[in-house]
Amino acid sequence: MSSLFKSLMSRGGDDEEVDLEFDLANPESDCFELPPDRRDNQILAVWGSPSSGKTIISVKLARYIASQKKNVVLVLADMSAPPLPYVCPPSDLEAETSLGNILAAAHVDGNLIRQNAILHKKNEYLTMLAMLKGENAFSYAPYTETQARELLDELRKMCDHIIIDCTSNITGDTLSAVSLIESDAVLRLVSCDLKSISYLNSQLPLLLDNKFNANKQYKAASNISSFQADDEIEQIIGGVNFKIPHSDEVYRQFLAGNLFSGLNEKDSKDFRRAVSKIANEVFEL
Repeated sequence: MSSLFKSLMSRGGDDEEVDLEFDLANPESDCFELPPDRRDNQILAVWGSPSSGKTIISVKLARYIASQKKNVVLVLADMSAPPLPYVCPPSDLEAETSLGNILAAAHVDGNLIRQNAILHKKNEYLTMLAMLKGENAFSYAPYTETQARELLDELRKMCDHIIIDCTSNITGDTLSAVSLIESDAVLRLVSCDLKSISYLNSQLPLLLDNKFNANKQYKAASNISSFQADDEIEQIIGGVNFKIPHSDEVYRQFLAGNLFSGLNEKDSKDFRRAVSKIANEVFEL
């Protein structure tokens, strides 16, 4: 485990621990049985296993919120494979400035965020913060949890709805780890396959500290295909709050790098319904 992650977890050591681990042989061990009971959520962190659809769901949630004429900030935290190039065409963006400029600063404030915000030409209610094509974690000076917390604190002052698309590997990503701690709600995605279950079985023991607050987490089975036994997966992980079906139309948008496009095909009806249900329940739109 990285020293940074250990540092994050070492604070407030007298806190009572919460067991977040679940076991394939004992689904009842998973404590995420009830959805959060708060209705003043402002920051939602989206996290889960690799290829579980974190970025797709984050983008579609942001698009839905913006379609309701409500301002939303989408933070794409991945520095290993910056999502911006496969989220939307460069021609749809007002300007491309980097999240790296924000996190590399000695102090993060509202003006710095505004200077590096990415605006979408086709939606005035949507703002993004992201790394750019070709950038990586070494493109800028290293940052600490201080800058990550300042970023989230400033975003709270600037916007009512903030979505953080976290990376799966929280031990090596400060922004994602801090976002999981500081967010008001977490959407935890799991694909309906044993590899995804195995990944979460491996990662959840890292989240034993109650800073991660099990009570604020929603579980979602993601990208469910018709041939997959989603009921069995739901039983294994101790129940889910949302089921997100597979959509061929969404997958083609992902391949084309145009995830902010609307969904019009019949096979996307249930996917659209799932996204709106998540947005309305988490943010009470």
